[in-house]
Amino acid sequence: MSYNATGNSAGRRIATLLDEGSFVEIGGAVTARSTDFNLQEKETPADGVITGYGVIDGNLVYVYSQDATVLNGAIGEMHAKKIANIYDMAMKMGAPVIGLIDCAGLRLQEATDALEAFGSVYYKQAMASGVVPQIAAIFGMCGGGLAVVPGLADFTFMEEKSGKLFVNSPNALAGNEISRCDTSSAKYQSETAGLVDGIGTEADILSQIRSLICMIPANNEDDLSYEECLDDLNRICPDIENGAEDPAIVLSQIADDHIFAEMKKDYAKEMVTGFIRLNGMTVGAVANRTKVYAEDGAEAASFDCALTVDGCKKAVDFVNFCDAFSIPVLTLTNVEGFSASIESEKDMARAVARLTYTFADATVPKVNVITGKAYGSAYIAMNSKSIGADMVYAWENAKIGMMDADLAARIMYETADAQTQKEKAAEYEELQSSPKSAARRGYVDAIIVPADTRKYVIGAFEMLFTKREDRPNKKHGTV
Repeated sequence: MSYNATGNSAGRRIATLLDEGSFVEIGGAVTARSTDFNLQEKETPADGVITGYGVIDGNLVYVYSQDATVLNGAIGEMHAKKIANIYDMAMKMGAPVIGLIDCAGLRLQEATDALEAFGSVYYKQAMASGVVPQIAAIFGMCGGGLAVVPGLADFTFMEEKSGKLFVNSPNALAGNEISRCDTSSAKYQSETAGLVDGIGTEADILSQIRSLICMIPANNEDDLSYEECLDDLNRICPDIENGAEDPAIVLSQIADDHIFAEMKKDYAKEMVTGFIRLNGMTVGAVANRTKVYAEDGAEAASFDCALTVDGCKKAVDFVNFCDAFSIPVLTLTNVEGFSASIESEKDMARAVARLTYTFADATVPKVNVITGKAYGSAYIAMNSKSIGADMVYAWENAKIGMMDADLAARIMYETADAQTQKEKAAEYEELQSSPKSAARRGYVDAIIVPADTRKYVIGAFEMLFTKREDRPNKKHGTV
């Protein structure tokens, strides 16, 4: 089955995703092998999935696109084997895999054969993790065991109206009904579950995938994910400190050509993750956020200056991807503690432990810029010098220490009068909480003017380009 000849949605999506005329189909003549329940009497062209390779802006990618017009896109034995074969080829060539999903589930007529073959897709995804990037895009149904596929992918995108992603359907959840809470919707999966990186129309998400492919390496050994930088490396970023509360603004200011590709932007908004380029090199960014500003400059949302469970999980997944594919990591730190609620307390210690471990275990170049407050253990977990940051910068107005100086003075001089506490707070700030005190102790490498942030981080990453760092010999950590 030629994707050019079908004119169906599966072929159209491939044509839109890839550079014009670049797609080469593999396995187009494959059909269902099973004859049980008279399956041979049904037409199964390409067994319901178009597989092959092509290029995106000249970058080789492997693609599979499920065809919902063939048995509703249900996965049979040969269908799954075609996808597994694409993974084998992608691993050999070191190229990303993109799955365009629109599937009713496993094919009941093939039962065990389909199940066994589908299990091999899980295995191929697991083996490819950390070797080649995996991207899933959901255009229709993606339920039951198939929902594990985007879970195993590095990035997931979802069509905002027709896409449905679930393990258990909304109506099967105790006490729930789909009109009350549609847990399969793109909105729920992107804002609450956090599995989906981006939503939009079909054209929107295919465009987002194209942009992402051009930003990330092709594999874990690729060192060609660079482009010529025409932006001024020493460009001043005036008034950048005004956006410190919303680091998405800061990151777009310091990035080449002001381009910031935010990942999971609707989930755990208090933690920002995404990609920028600095001097043409892709850098992963992680930052604490306390406010979201709309395009007109109005405040759209605000958050506590604290680490949350969901924010930690979001950052851990992102940094793990960056480390696996040798993408340097930049952090913008502005945090003074941990989210305090009964719900968050269940997982807070574990989440912060994993964040701490992930930063400490990462061997890529790591640069931290303290843009606001950096207090206590929350600061330590955010890529501090003590857990392995290679370079740490602090803006002139940063606060670094155990806690707020006023609070520290009230605790240390509990019985003193207000004037004494005020004097001691000023003294504490100078001796313990100022960026100068941290710099004198070697915890901060340089105190910088916010407007100069771009040139400092570019210089740091250029210096760290040849970084090599070993870890103790072990199979893997257990955190």
